[in-house]
Amino acid sequence: MENASTSGESLLRLPQVEAKTGLKKSAIYAGMKAGTFPECIKLGPRAAAWPLSAVEAWIAERIRTAKPRQR
Repeated sequence: MENASTSGESLLRLPQVEAKTGLKKSAIYAGMKAGTFPECIKLGPRAAAWPLSAVEAWIAERIRTAKPRQR
């Protein structure tokens, strides 16, 4: 079984996800509920984290599908 240190995958806690995406807690959880934001991984009864690769893929998809600004 691979763990984070051998697979190169990192987990982000909520403050890191907020900083990386520009979203706040309520928008992140609303997106999870709507299926438009990656699901978190429960680390314990009061701890959750998101895989860095899932958050980065979400950001890349937002950039890819963004409409160019009209000037």
